[in-house]
Amino acid sequence: MHTPGSLEQAAPTSDAGRGRVREVVAAYVALAKPRIIELLLVTTVPAMFLAVGGFPSLGLVAATLVGGTLAAGSANVFNSVLDADIDATMRRTRRRPMAREQVAKPNAYGFGVVLGIASVVILGLGANWLSAGLALLANLYYVFVYTMALKRRTAQNIVWGGIAGCFPPLIGWTAVTGSIAWPPLVLFAIVFAWTPPHTWALALRYKEDYTSAHVPMLPVIMPPVAVAVRILAYTVLTVAISLLLWPVAATGWLYPVVAGVAGLAMIAEAVALLFRARAGLVDAALKPMRLFHLSNSYLAVVFIAAAIDPLIF
Repeated sequence: MHTPGSLEQAAPTSDAGRGRVREVVAAYVALAKPRIIELLLVTTVPAMFLAVGGFPSLGLVAATLVGGTLAAGSANVFNSVLDADIDATMRRTRRRPMAREQVAKPNAYGFGVVLGIASVVILGLGANWLSAGLALLANLYYVFVYTMALKRRTAQNIVWGGIAGCFPPLIGWTAVTGSIAWPPLVLFAIVFAWTPPHTWALALRYKEDYTSAHVPMLPVIMPPVAVAVRILAYTVLTVAISLLLWPVAATGWLYPVVAGVAGLAMIAEAVALLFRARAGLVDAALKPMRLFHLSNSYLAVVFIAAAIDPLIF
């Protein structure tokens, strides 16, 4: 039989236990970097709309999104473990779970494996095994090629390592059609060309972080003007590739208009960044985050236009 005093003592203990559970769950969710996954999903669903020329099956979309989310989460978990030392050094990432040692390494690795296996099973059974295989390939590429082989060794890390982030359009398309065609390859190429200016803009802002962590991002080894020139070049390439989807996928007028206007906005911001760099501005005064945030909106707008276009024409 409990006394009133014992009940008062039990309540705080119970609350502390629930709080601990929430912390553990939050740590495991953070390992998967859900904010990064959001952008990947933006490039998956539009590819499905474009592939079917209308509305894809809701069940198929759900299976593809869940499987794709788990695949990306798995890759991010392994990246979190392997880059824990880098994350602990950088101000932008030092509160991540592995940097704060909130999750034991064996547990994190196990979590990543479980997510990876679940993603393959869900995509294989819910969509098809080609999509499942592409998701697994993207996962392995991100972990072994980008994280382990390129990131700490070359300034071209994000150029070639970024290929892993180009797979979602292929996965979305193949989930609908069961095969690869030219339109999803163009979507793949858009993300490939878009990734360097997007990432280099962020790296310009956090150059000191990457320097202290000994990660040879382009802004670490080149002056801002040289980086801005390359950002502009890749931005122009991105816009040019985006317009290729018009003839390749035989879209209506909506897509090229939206892609053209959004592309001009991106190019204008890249030119403005170059002018600020040539004026000798650095760090926050260089305002690279303006291009970084705009690039997020650009990618979303272009892919959404690709999804909506077949619904109109």
